[in-house]
Amino acid sequence: MGPPSNNVDGGKNALLRALPSIEQLLRRPSLEPLLAGVPRARAVSALRLAVDRVRARLLEGDARSFEDSDVGEALRTLATPGLRSVLNATGVVLHTNLGRAPLAPEAMARVVEVARGYSNLEYDLDEGERGSRYAPLVDLLRRLTGAEDALVVNNCAGAVLLVLAALASGRECVVSRGELVEIGGGFRVPDVMRQSGAKLVEVGTTNRTRLADYAGVIGADTGLLVKVHRSNFAVVGFTEEASVAELAGLGLKRGVPVFQDLGSGALVPLTGEGLGDEPTVRQVVAAGADVVAFSGDKLLGGPQAGVVVGRAALVSRIKAHPFMRALRVDKMTVAALEATLELYRDGRPDAVPTYRLLVQTPEELRARARRLQGLLTEQGVSARVDGVVGQVGGGSMPLARLPSFACILNVGAPEVFLERLRGGGTPVIGRIADGEVVLDVRCLAEEELRSVAEAVAAASPGKPP
Repeated sequence: MGPPSNNVDGGKNALLRALPSIEQLLRRPSLEPLLAGVPRARAVSALRLAVDRVRARLLEGDARSFEDSDVGEALRTLATPGLRSVLNATGVVLHTNLGRAPLAPEAMARVVEVARGYSNLEYDLDEGERGSRYAPLVDLLRRLTGAEDALVVNNCAGAVLLVLAALASGRECVVSRGELVEIGGGFRVPDVMRQSGAKLVEVGTTNRTRLADYAGVIGADTGLLVKVHRSNFAVVGFTEEASVAELAGLGLKRGVPVFQDLGSGALVPLTGEGLGDEPTVRQVVAAGADVVAFSGDKLLGGPQAGVVVGRAALVSRIKAHPFMRALRVDKMTVAALEATLELYRDGRPDAVPTYRLLVQTPEELRARARRLQGLLTEQGVSARVDGVVGQVGGGSMPLARLPSFACILNVGAPEVFLERLRGGGTPVIGRIADGEVVLDVRCLAEEELRSVAEAVAAASPGKPP
């Protein structure tokens, strides 16, 4: 057995030694058409990538030597952005892995406008001196939420950390045991409190926490009464909790501010098939919460951001904390959020894609699924239309079950098929249920249906990869 093994290793080593150098490839006549017009730096990177791939192939036992097509493949890889647009056929509206909320055209246009040149990000055009980057947002947030003041940071987790650090570092924060949540990425309320310098005081039980439980632990060291909205799970059955209004009354009586981590942050009521009750920011502020934090890229439907609204004196303290600098947002976030908030101000929530996607009727969705089915038929792909259930996603409204419709494909090897769909020129992200591929149309625009049908046809068995 020894000599054959040596022969195999010797052959592999010979192939590895025969791999061309980058300089040799740059001078190879057959590659001139491929590399014509390609900047030298990119050409060199592509050649190195191609050689590395062939080397890895040889080491794995694939004896194919270097081919010009390897360079073409490497050039295509380098020309493909790492962050790309995809078509969402999962039925999950706020899909964290797919970038959560799609922006309204008005928000995208505003981002392009401020990104292409200079802007008055921190310059007061009236006074001719330095201004606040949050100025375009504050009045809009005041009007939409009823709060006295507002600020914006890079996400809601940062907002929570900032509020706790600014208002309760070294002091106690009282939280119900049933609200010590963990969200995606291992973000846990107790851990955030520890990092902020606040001291966690748990009250009540997992399923029942009464107002008296909070009242019983308030003392000289109490900095905040904290209420955390259960955005990504629900406690049902034998339950009890103190409302924001009850906590606000207690806090007012005992001189302790109430902080509500609202998470998803709906600005208007959401009414539609399968959607439950979700408190709006205005309702929570009106109920007496002194400070409220919520996300910009969840139910609000804007860019990733963490918004804090509340009493002016408390928000002023939060703005003065050193974390503000570390958590501040950039000009593109300010632009996108301002444009999104303006749509709400103007009474146009239906222009915000997230809102529109959530409130679609089953009739609309069934008709769209049938149109997709027709386009698939034109491409020679057989599909049936079935009712399915989607989700809000993004850790929002965990009990919501969104009735929708989808094109169902029986393709034999669904995992392989979805991989081919993801690898196409226009990546389509679907899901598998009961061994079949499900393409939910809730998050697909009318103008995207033909692209989906063409991608499905290209990924179908028998087509070249």
